[in-house]
Amino acid sequence: MSIQRRCNVRITGSGSTAIVFAHGFGCDQSMWRLLLSAFAHRYRLVTFDLVGSGQSDLLAYDYAKYATLHGHADDLLDIVDSCTAGQVVLVSHSVSAMIGLLATIKAPDRFVAHIMIGPSPCFINDEEYVGGFNAEDMDLLLQMMEVNFVSWSQKMAPRIMGAYDRPELGEELTARFLNHDRAIIKHFARVTFLSDHRADLPQSSVPTLILACSDDLIVPKEVGQYMRQHVPKSRFAIIDNLGHCPHVSAATATSAKITNFLSSAISQD
Repeated sequence: MSIQRRCNVRITGSGSTAIVFAHGFGCDQSMWRLLLSAFAHRYRLVTFDLVGSGQSDLLAYDYAKYATLHGHADDLLDIVDSCTAGQVVLVSHSVSAMIGLLATIKAPDRFVAHIMIGPSPCFINDEEYVGGFNAEDMDLLLQMMEVNFVSWSQKMAPRIMGAYDRPELGEELTARFLNHDRAIIKHFARVTFLSDHRADLPQSSVPTLILACSDDLIVPKEVGQYMRQHVPKSRFAIIDNLGHCPHVSAATATSAKITNFLSSAISQD
């Protein structure tokens, strides 16, 4: 099966430069819908579902291949090779920021810029490193998911989304979580939340924008500041937003940060 069918790839917009959007844990490519219109007039837009998410081919979810984020990074590179030509910008959210990091390290010449939204190389605190969770808290979080995934989703998704003045956004994210195959999303949760890619950060050579939210339950600002210090060609900016999904709850501010970065990071048509 082609990578386009396996990952439900969709291509819109126009332009010699492509922007590839990679979604976060428990989500799918529809989460990018509010950003696409801001870039469609100038860029070729590529969206897709990580294998195991959205409308991807669930039968293609290989538990051995996807036991690390490298499996998803290989898929991302296949999408870039098959669906783009010329300059490629990667916009990634949450766990896909590390998937994207691995892809740009493996094939740096394929990317001219990488925008990371709410990235984290490690979710667990480690001595002076602030990841957001103690090891015991993370174990409890994953145990709760195993015991009652529905209840876990109903409690966690609205808190992850934030934007409490718009409860429909939390309800949407809850529905996204519950739409996933239970075994796959539980497996991917462990890969996501137990991965540690801090040692990979200095290997990046692609100009990178690290976007953090002012109040994020999942990824505190300290993580973004840490990454700014360890990703060589990076800039750091904060979006005034409550929650972990500013491309949904603060789309205008997010697109403005991206546009400003791209105006100086890549050559324009």
